[in-house]
Amino acid sequence: MALTTARTAPRDARAADASPAPSDGSRPVVTRQAGREADGLAVASFVLGLLGLLVMNILLGPVAVVMAVIALARRTSRRGRALLGLALGVADLVVLAVLVTVNGTVSWGLAG
Repeated sequence: MALTTARTAPRDARAADASPAPSDGSRPVVTRQAGREADGLAVASFVLGLLGLLVMNILLGPVAVVMAVIALARRTSRRGRALLGLALGVADLVVLAVLVTVNGTVSWGLAG
């Protein structure tokens, strides 16, 4: 009898985890798919922010900022990457502002 009880307990626990969100107006349960999307947005914002420091900062900087803000709003598990993407996107815009102020251009090259 104890063996049967031990086998049914994990199934019952899994069934309790899969229950729908409570209907009392509390916060809805976030599905794993939404978490994956938020994690993907965090990583993409980091990569675009980093890439924006080298090329096309006028386009990639704002995109990185928006993606990072959305990832943070969706409560990503990769919060550090989203914050780095946000910081790099802002840095892209700062580099753009400095280039426009100093050179009067929105492009730059490594060769000088």
